[in-house]
Amino acid sequence: MRHRRRNTPAFTVLAYFTFFAGVFLFSIGLYNADNLQLNEKGYYIAVMILVAVGAILTQKVARDNAEDDEIIAEQERKQKLSND
Repeated sequence: MRHRRRNTPAFTVLAYFTFFAGVFLFSIGLYNADNLQLNEKGYYIAVMILVAVGAILTQKVARDNAEDDEIIAEQERKQKLSND
C-alpha cells in the first residue's frame, strides 16, 4: 500500500497565503492607525484571528508534509530492499 500525502499543493499554498496575507493586512492597519474607532478595533480583531488561523494552518501543513516525506522515503527504502 502506497502512502499518499495528506495535503494537496493547493492547500499548502493556501495555508501559507493565509498567514502572510494576515500579517500584511495587520501591518497595513498598524501603519494607518492613529486613533482607533470601534469599527477599526473590529478590523484588528478579525485580522488577528486570520493571522492565528494562518499560523496554525501553516504549522500543521509543514508538520504533515515533513511526516509524509519521512513515511514515503521509508516505504521507498523498504521497497528497494525487497526488490534487491
